[in-house]
Amino acid sequence: MKLTRWLALCLSCAAALATANAAEYEVGEVISLTGVNARGGTGMHEGMKVAEAVFNQRSGPIQVKIRTIDDESSPAKAVAAVERLASNNVVAITGGATSDIVGPAATAADKLGLPFMTSGGTSSEFLTQGFHSFFRINNTNGYVKAMAGLLDTMQINKLAIVYSTKKSTSEMARMMQQLMVEKGVTVTMHPFESTTVDFKPIINKIRLQDRPDAINMIGYENDYVGILRATRVLKPQVKAMVGAWQIATSKMYQDFPDLVEKTYGTEMLPVPVTFNRPDGQAFEAAFRKLYPHEPDYLSQYGYVQAMLLFEAIDRAAAAGTLDKGGIAQELRSTEVDTIIGQVRFNQQGDNEEFMQNIGQHQKGKIAIVWPESAATGPIQYPGTPW
Repeated sequence: MKLTRWLALCLSCAAALATANAAEYEVGEVISLTGVNARGGTGMHEGMKVAEAVFNQRSGPIQVKIRTIDDESSPAKAVAAVERLASNNVVAITGGATSDIVGPAATAADKLGLPFMTSGGTSSEFLTQGFHSFFRINNTNGYVKAMAGLLDTMQINKLAIVYSTKKSTSEMARMMQQLMVEKGVTVTMHPFESTTVDFKPIINKIRLQDRPDAINMIGYENDYVGILRATRVLKPQVKAMVGAWQIATSKMYQDFPDLVEKTYGTEMLPVPVTFNRPDGQAFEAAFRKLYPHEPDYLSQYGYVQAMLLFEAIDRAAAAGTLDKGGIAQELRSTEVDTIIGQVRFNQQGDNEEFMQNIGQHQKGKIAIVWPESAATGPIQYPGTPW
């Protein structure tokens, strides 16, 4: 046997032995894989599973295993899932597709003394709940600044905001209203209940009375589909349809190409995805091994939140503080550049560095069009799906 082959075999055996001897820690994942939040929850879940694969490929002293429970987009089932996972001795909880799920789930985790990491709880109220070990990588402020920045670039004078009355979406709508009014824009507000399926009355009112330059949609996947179907029928004379999370994804275009063309939404990277940094390339390579489609910002969120949590567990285990609040301590000392940008948690667990980009659907691709410094293609403005 040649020396190089023998050395490679020895290194492979050593790595396998190290993995076999590594301590394994289970992390609970409470996520919406079915129900109204399934599209967003599935994207985050995929990113978390990629993080698990990438982390476990390292020859470190620990391995992690994700134990997943589908909360079915139900807050009550999310609480039950946290309690069940706690009884199985997980060391932390991650997940939560929306603020309505994150709130009760994080409360349950806090009572049980478990760290909770999410990218789905953006509402500001979580920072005043007195949680001991709640962490999130994104927040409402980062989305609002991005959407307002895009609309400011368009120099619009009138804006209609159509928003779900759910907790996080209502907060985002109010913040958007305040910021745009401060910029001198006339803003009209149109709330809707989460059970709404026919948006034609709202869109018709906007078309006949408001006559805005743009419509800002603040909701979730099913809401966007309903709103865009109504605008396709009524054709209001607007120059742009701007959404928030969960619209600028390849999956939305695959399922509804006639509805989302030229719409805008928050997005970190273009589609097809291009990564220039080693950590991004490692994420993409691992993602493509597991899934037959493009990663999007939801999977990036899932990856980052899980990887930061796994690394904190690793450091706490090495320091012997896992059962002494060590995971939370390690997360609070985190300051790192990730594939979604800088992450630095304050004492309330909020990532103060978070800022989104804006992507636009353009014939099956998503171009980053705001800010100019991150743009991968020209903005198509004015432009609507109809």
